[in-house]
Amino acid sequence: MNARATLWHVFGWGTVVFMLSPLLILVLFCFSKSSLISFPLTGFSLIWFETLFARGAFWTAFENSLTVTGTVGVVSTVIGTMAAMGLSRMRRRFASVNIAALTLPVMLPPLVLGVALLTYYAGVGMKLGLHTVILSHLVFTQPFVILIVHARMANFDYAIVNSARDLGATPFRAFSSITLPIVRPTVIGAALVAMALSIDDFIITIFTIGGGNTLPTFLWGMLRKGVNPSVNIVGLILLTVTICASLIALRLTRYRG
Repeated sequence: MNARATLWHVFGWGTVVFMLSPLLILVLFCFSKSSLISFPLTGFSLIWFETLFARGAFWTAFENSLTVTGTVGVVSTVIGTMAAMGLSRMRRRFASVNIAALTLPVMLPPLVLGVALLTYYAGVGMKLGLHTVILSHLVFTQPFVILIVHARMANFDYAIVNSARDLGATPFRAFSSITLPIVRPTVIGAALVAMALSIDDFIITIFTIGGGNTLPTFLWGMLRKGVNPSVNIVGLILLTVTICASLIALRLTRYRG
């Protein structure tokens, strides 16, 4: 290996270490005995896990996050899958125009989208709460479901569905026994992508939640009062859930980058 190749290898591994080191430090300080997040570590302990889990506000925020994320996952998947199937039946040109319109929220900065949604809810007199957070999350998660499922349905062989219909199957029977089993991994993967995007959203949530907290807004409230290892633990929970959901989704959708 020549000097140039060695230099590139060192640069590549250095970049990887630089990108992963904040995550490793986050995990490390979750087990710090001291309340100060600084080196050197004075010892390892689980006291900060006990402190965090003893807080009722944490469990309320955790429950709210599960409610929002679970609802967004189910609703965005059902509606997004139906939309994707309908778009796959359209002419390519007309479908492209509709997809561009449906995915417009994804192209907007989250801050702009959050302000726009807050203005809309205020304009129609809708009281803010978890229901407005769910509606807001659907705006930017559903396009991902549509894009993922539509990519699978674009190459779907409808001949087998038509054959089932010719043999007397109802539309629902043909869908449940033929279409759904074939596209199920893609649909589940799309649902997990939507849930991963929803659970760690902060900007849109803070504009549309009104009162109460989800885990990201709860974390923000903790940071405003000071930094201690409990903050790292909340971050670790969000990081773990997001990474696990994303990895499973990538596996199920057969995404290869």
